[in-house]
Amino acid sequence: MSFPRAARRVLTGAGIAASVIVALALPAAAHVTVNPNTAEPGGYGAFSVRVPNEEADADTTNVQLYLPTDHPIASVSVQPTPGWTIQVTKGRLPTPIKTDDGEVTQAVTQITWSGGKIQPGQFQQFFVSLGPLPTDTTKLYFKALQTYTDKTGTTNVVRWIDMPSGNTEPAHPAPSITLAKSAAPQAAPVVKNSGDSGNATAFGIAGLVVGLVGLGTAIFALRRSGRPAGA
Repeated sequence: MSFPRAARRVLTGAGIAASVIVALALPAAAHVTVNPNTAEPGGYGAFSVRVPNEEADADTTNVQLYLPTDHPIASVSVQPTPGWTIQVTKGRLPTPIKTDDGEVTQAVTQITWSGGKIQPGQFQQFFVSLGPLPTDTTKLYFKALQTYTDKTGTTNVVRWIDMPSGNTEPAHPAPSITLAKSAAPQAAPVVKNSGDSGNATAFGIAGLVVGLVGLGTAIFALRRSGRPAGA
């Protein structure tokens, strides 16, 4: 079946447009992230390290999360993950952290999850509790290493360690948490309907004037008729 040249041009243009729409509709590549990605400085919170498998023929078999040492976190605890072994590594801090219970000279610097599998097309969440969160920065970065193992036993490590630069997102951004104080709730503003009150006042004054005019007209009429005003 043949189409006229004009019809072929229309179909070709429609095909190109459809391809562009499909390309725009495709989701961006999944990254290792910390969720929620916002928290209040000085507070405590439970976070999940979300690790998706982006490979088609390999399993994720090892995840390493590095906690920031320039803004250390005094209290770190992990939630057991079925099928995974958890190793927590502590390191001595160059500057101790002052807490209500005294100075903390060591803090968790690395958490490793191993022994499990994240298969292609799946993701895994690893839960941690952190606090108190630093008050001297607005951003915390958690570098992460994701190890893939294929059927032959060959491993490949994806390094989620890139720092942002300018307006371009790096290919393998380090997971991060933005620290910002919550906005204080504001009372609902009291709305005064000045237009309605002004109209009501105007109508009231106009009614009073009309009443006075009517009263004066009645008195004048009674006097003209010779009858006393009291009648």
